[in-house]
Amino acid sequence: MSGPRRPRPTAAALLRFLTPGTLRGRLSLVALVTATLLMLVLTVAFDTVAQHRLQHQADDELRARAAAVATTVDTGGGTVRVRESAHDDLLDAHVWIYAGRRLLEAPPAAGRLTRVAGALAGRGGRRCVTVDVHGPLRLCSQPVPGARSGATVVTALDLSPYRSSADTLLLGSLVLDAVMLACTYALTRLAVGRALRPVRTMTDQAAQWSAVASEERFGSIRHPAELARLGTSLDAILDRIRTLLRHERQLTGELSHELRTPLSRIIAELDWWQARPRTAEQTHATHRVIADAAESMRTICDTLLEDARGGTLTAPGTVEVLPALRRLTEATGLPGRVRLTVDGAPPVAGVPAALLERIVSPLLANACRYARTGVAVRVRSAPDGVRVDVVDDGPGVPPSFAGLLFEPGRRADPGDGHPGAGLGLPLARRLARSVGGEVAHDPGHTAGARFVVSLPAG
Repeated sequence: MSGPRRPRPTAAALLRFLTPGTLRGRLSLVALVTATLLMLVLTVAFDTVAQHRLQHQADDELRARAAAVATTVDTGGGTVRVRESAHDDLLDAHVWIYAGRRLLEAPPAAGRLTRVAGALAGRGGRRCVTVDVHGPLRLCSQPVPGARSGATVVTALDLSPYRSSADTLLLGSLVLDAVMLACTYALTRLAVGRALRPVRTMTDQAAQWSAVASEERFGSIRHPAELARLGTSLDAILDRIRTLLRHERQLTGELSHELRTPLSRIIAELDWWQARPRTAEQTHATHRVIADAAESMRTICDTLLEDARGGTLTAPGTVEVLPALRRLTEATGLPGRVRLTVDGAPPVAGVPAALLERIVSPLLANACRYARTGVAVRVRSAPDGVRVDVVDDGPGVPPSFAGLLFEPGRRADPGDGHPGAGLGLPLARRLARSVGGEVAHDPGHTAGARFVVSLPAG
């Protein structure tokens, strides 16, 4: 039973297999293939020119010999005869003399060559032909000057030395091509490697750098123009990553900060409920408190997540400020320490109730945390909207820290014994500004701290 047939590799698969996986290898391969094609064309052209030149030299030598032999031919008196000379042995080697088609003189044992020479002489004029008789031979015919009877001299020359010279030139050119291709490949790999070295350095640097903690950037390092543009693009990507991670940390901290209060209420209610037996009415009250805290947590999550997505925080709406602040005051668990007042008619703010609570809640929590005796919350109408003042009689804000008050993660005295992460005030200001409002600190208020919330009117 035969096993499954293996699929035959296609040309595309074979090409992918042979193609190097690195950019350096691919560029070197492209340079090698290009140089190979160029060398092939140049070698063919060189070999053709060399063979043509060698054949031209052989023809020149044959005509020179024919001219020398023609001097021994006597055409006077209307007849053609060959005069004897001291160098007959040299002249008779591969030489045929014809009077018309009649052979006057031929080398011994010529055989087939004599027939070729006769055919060449019979055609008349200056002609050359190459034959292969025991090796390559070149034959040329040349009329004798002044011969009325049509005397012709045919000379032959062995082309083996010329062919050997041509083969030697071809072999030398091929060896030179191989050396040139090897040098081209090696130099290309070296040049590409040196050109890509900054890219490898940038890759190692990017792996070592921290997008959040490190301030290192590629733009501060000198690179060629192309890599400088690449470094600028990578710097922009690193900055965007750093911004996204900073926003993620900020969102996590704000959620933790805002969810701490309702979560503490749930834990306190559960502890109080489990401490001793409860009546049905008390159990129902505990459930209601837990449900309100859970609903508050959901509202907090929805509000902050919508803000993080950069869209509209909630659906547009209005809220009666006084009832909303009263609910917020009761949720602190210290309603007796918070005094809520209103100047004039109860105002209406042009923001949703959930957003109003998220803006005022951090201010109220800080005031309750640092107040010595109590907190005053004052609501009033203004020509351009609604104002909410949150005032406490605590130690206030140190003048040296006033400029850092709304920066995330900053606290005037982290070791003051009060919990907090320094995120509440920045969150309140950011949410207020998202609806066209503002949260500000009043540096002129000296007996404690005073924060002013400005919101658009409803």
